[in-house]
Amino acid sequence: MDNVPVSEALLRLADTPGFWTSDAAIPADLAALELRTSFPVTGGYALVLDLDLATGERTLGLRIPAHSEPVQLGRAPAEGPYPAALRWWELDLCARVIALEDPTLPHPGLVVALLAPFAPPMPDDDEATIAAIRTAAYRSLRRDVPAVVPSGPEQAPLPLFASDDWWPSLPAASPQVLDDETITELLRPADRLLEVRSGARFPREDLTDLVRRSALLLADLPRSSWYAETRPLARRILDSGDLAPIPALLGALTEAGCDHPTVLDALSEPLVPVEAYWMVETLAGAEPGTLLRRRA
Repeated sequence: MDNVPVSEALLRLADTPGFWTSDAAIPADLAALELRTSFPVTGGYALVLDLDLATGERTLGLRIPAHSEPVQLGRAPAEGPYPAALRWWELDLCARVIALEDPTLPHPGLVVALLAPFAPPMPDDDEATIAAIRTAAYRSLRRDVPAVVPSGPEQAPLPLFASDDWWPSLPAASPQVLDDETITELLRPADRLLEVRSGARFPREDLTDLVRRSALLLADLPRSSWYAETRPLARRILDSGDLAPIPALLGALTEAGCDHPTVLDALSEPLVPVEAYWMVETLAGAEPGTLLRRRA
C-alpha cells in the first residue's frame, strides 16, 4: 500500500482520463494496484483515500491523531453509489487547508476532484457554486504534452506540392486531461444518495473536531506573518468583487516575503478566477465561497 501524499502513481492516474470516467483503460502497471493516499489536514488528522484499481472500489477514511489506521467514512463499489460521507462545505474547507499545508499542491483542485464524489450536494447547498468549484478542479488537471513535430518536407518540394495542404501538421494534444463534455458528465447528480453519517460507527465527533480545527487555521492565517500586511488589500478585492488588483496583491505578498508556492500560484498568471477566489477569501478571512457567490 502506498502511504505517501500525492504519490507518483496517483499523479499518473490523475493524468489518465479513464481513471475519472471508468470507461477506458488505465496504465497496465497500475491496474492491479491497491493505492492509499493520505492527505494530512491539521492537528494530526488526515483524509485517507484507498483505491482498489483492480475492482474499482474506493474507500474514504479519517485518520485521527495517534492512530495509524483510518476510521472508515464511506465505501463506494465500482458501480456506485458513492456515500455522502462529507458535506460539501466540509470538503471545501479541508481541501483548502490541505493545499496550504502541502506546497506540492498548487491549489485544492486535485483533492476536490478526488473526493467530491464523497460529498454530493445536499438540498440546502448552492449547487451552482459547487459546480463551478468542481469544474475548476477538473480543469486544473493538466498534463505535459510533447511539442508537435513539424510535418513539412525535408527538402524544398516541387512548386506543385509546396502548399501546406500537402503537408498537414498533426493536431496538438490538449494539456487538459478532461474535456468540457466529460466534466459536465462528471457533474451530473447521482441517481442515488447513500447516507452513512447516521451509522453507529461513523466518527462524528472526530470529524467535527477536524472541521473545527480547519476553520480555526484558516481564520488565523490572515493575521499571521506576511499575510497580515496584505489583508486590507485582500478585503478590498473581496468587497468589490473586482479581480483587477490581484497583481498588486501578488506583488505585496512577494515584497512582504511570502514564498509559499500554493499562495503565489493561486494569484499568478495565467489567472484562473475560481483558484484566485479561494486565495483571496483565505487572505481576507472570509467564509469559503463568498467571492464566488458574489460574482455569480
